[in-house]
Amino acid sequence: MFGPLARLARPHLAALRMLLVFTALTGVVYPLVVTGIAQTAFPGRAGGALIEEHGRPVASSRIGQNFTLPAPRGRRTPAVPDPGWFQPRPSAAGPAGYDPTASGASNLGPNNPDLVRTVRLRRLAVAAFDRVPPGRVPPDAVTASGSGLDPDISPAYAYEQVARVAAARRLAPAAVRRLVARHVHGRTLGFLGRPGVNVVELNHELGHRPAAKP
Repeated sequence: MFGPLARLARPHLAALRMLLVFTALTGVVYPLVVTGIAQTAFPGRAGGALIEEHGRPVASSRIGQNFTLPAPRGRRTPAVPDPGWFQPRPSAAGPAGYDPTASGASNLGPNNPDLVRTVRLRRLAVAAFDRVPPGRVPPDAVTASGSGLDPDISPAYAYEQVARVAAARRLAPAAVRRLVARHVHGRTLGFLGRPGVNVVELNHELGHRPAAKP
């Protein structure tokens, strides 16, 4: 009686042993090894590329964010961009944008009338906000990235905002332009992608620059 049961149970026990072994290897050993290598080789990136203020993390340089004026107390109004900060590109991640739990794009094609209308309105809004002709507004100022969390903008869009940021903070435009120039990074590995400016890192340094006295 036990012979047939033992033969029947043998492959199931072998499968159970393989399940436990591979669970330990792929669920415990492999993640620990990869995490250890990442923490050793790239400690900043592996830790989330956090930006700290007074010893406390305030942002991640890998995730974009909105820079808006505080909403009036007790009133639910649409967020208004703060002229004293460099603005990121639009985001389709979540209703307010830049929601890490809702990463994604609008999934609208280039000929979609809703997207065409949205881009047109965004171009007019950005042109008015930065006080430039609509034709000078760069494409990334009116289009969202695929993830909706991209912290980079083009150097052209960053330089377009210099005059507005300098005026809002009562800083010399030349000093703000030099600040942008220091944050321009080239193509990845020298040939992948395009040059960009990390808005989160740029604004973090900008926040440490005292405004001129009136």
